[in-house]
Amino acid sequence: MKKIAFSVAITALFIISCKNKMQDVENQQPTANRPEYALAIHGGAGALRRAAMSPEKEVEYRAALDSALNIGENILRNGGSALDAVEQTIVFLENSPLFNAGRGAVFTHDGKNELDASIMDGATQNAGAIGGVTTVKNPIRLARAVMEQSPHVFLSGRGAEQFAAERSLELVDPAWFYTEERWEVLQKLLREEKEKTGKQGHLKLSQHRPSEPTADEKFGTVGCVALDKNGHLAAGTSTGGMTNKRWNRIGDAPVIGAGTYASDDACAVSCTGHGEFFIRYAVAHDVWALMAYKGLALAEAADFVVNKKLVEKGGEGGLIAVDKDGNIAMPFNSEGMYRGFAKPGARGVAIYKE
Repeated sequence: MKKIAFSVAITALFIISCKNKMQDVENQQPTANRPEYALAIHGGAGALRRAAMSPEKEVEYRAALDSALNIGENILRNGGSALDAVEQTIVFLENSPLFNAGRGAVFTHDGKNELDASIMDGATQNAGAIGGVTTVKNPIRLARAVMEQSPHVFLSGRGAEQFAAERSLELVDPAWFYTEERWEVLQKLLREEKEKTGKQGHLKLSQHRPSEPTADEKFGTVGCVALDKNGHLAAGTSTGGMTNKRWNRIGDAPVIGAGTYASDDACAVSCTGHGEFFIRYAVAHDVWALMAYKGLALAEAADFVVNKKLVEKGGEGGLIAVDKDGNIAMPFNSEGMYRGFAKPGARGVAIYKE
């Protein structure tokens, strides 16, 4: 009991210390004074129910987000590039079993982990993406290799893994991605499917469509956006997809313009949510387009896309974005979104609408 009370106290103090900073950064207005750097991260959005979040678990998630921010911020503070900050921050999140990317990836219907990722350089608008890999330890590194060491943008499956091997990227046994918690979620969904089918055999096609994701199919993704001292932007996103997905389904995370987008003339964006909707409405690119073509401020553009356009279409999730002036937006229309930001002299992490 003492341990729980202590954890609750730590969590409360941490929330209070971050609350005002998070509110400020999520409601800021454009400024003519660009900061030396700006960084934002997310660890997924969805049915993150407060009632199901123990104090110890919340402390663990907040600590992981804070550690991820440290990695990216140290790179940017020391003059490193936005691309390096994005890649290294996401590598840390991929290696954490807490998030649905890399080691913490969810399982497909067939009991596999299929990983997707993308990265985009705002300075050149070059991009790299990979989908459906099962043996690449850090998919974000492979996405960057595709961008920088191949003539292509998007590789998938065996070909992507062959390219990873040829570039000497670290490959692992698929067992590396196994976590008991994710496995049990899959087993629960499979049992529910079996109960629905009964003697009827296979589920109808319509019953496979993820139009109404359950709490156990929460939208897990990790992402990072950054602005460096040279004014360059970058964005990256990595995910294990949706629990119980079939047919090598690929969501928005590796789709340039849907889950990831960056251009130095406006903003860098990384999305998390119900991928089918983010693909249909090119969410990441849409935020950029509203800024570039209509002159909207970052906060206004991001809020319109997430809390109006997506909501009207039935899409759930959120995004993180940073603009060329160092402003940050992190809107979401789901119950929660793991997120954080860092600038010179200011930083914070949050999960719910605080």
